[in-house]
Amino acid sequence: MAHKIKGKAFVLGENIDTDQIIPAEHLVYSLDDPEEKKYYGQYALSGVPRSQSGLPQGEIAFVQEGTFESEYAVVISANNFGCGSSREHAPAALQIVGVKAVIAPTYARIFYRNAVDGGFVVPFESEIDLSKEISTNDAIEIDADNNELINITNGKNYALKSLGSVAEIIKAGGIFAYARKNGMV
Repeated sequence: MAHKIKGKAFVLGENIDTDQIIPAEHLVYSLDDPEEKKYYGQYALSGVPRSQSGLPQGEIAFVQEGTFESEYAVVISANNFGCGSSREHAPAALQIVGVKAVIAPTYARIFYRNAVDGGFVVPFESEIDLSKEISTNDAIEIDADNNELINITNGKNYALKSLGSVAEIIKAGGIFAYARKNGMV
């Protein structure tokens, strides 16, 4: 895991479920085939209603049509991010599209575990609902060593909760890489 993650923020509302992160009709692509896998990036967050996206009507989408990567490195959401089914395709789609981290006050437990165990994206928990403090397109930096988010656009700093014991799993690249590194497998 990078100690610092920099990029543009993409802000979402609450209760973003796994079918909004990657709609079920796009689960036909293989995660093992590089040519098919990229489509998870193209359709990442395509199920989020515009009313929950934090984007005014007419503004750019999370992924530009016809592309497979997003210009946004960090997703910031309100409570209960990743609720719904237990599909690990959701955090995988975010990684494939180029997201490095998600920040929310609370997560659905299964999404959080899938994100950590698969080494897909870093699920930071915020002390407050940052979806009300950060705007889509703000330039931000996450300082993982100091558990802090810096909004470069407006100069404000915000506390993040410590990753605790999952930090080593994330740093290793997922639960299986962690287990191999520590002689557990």
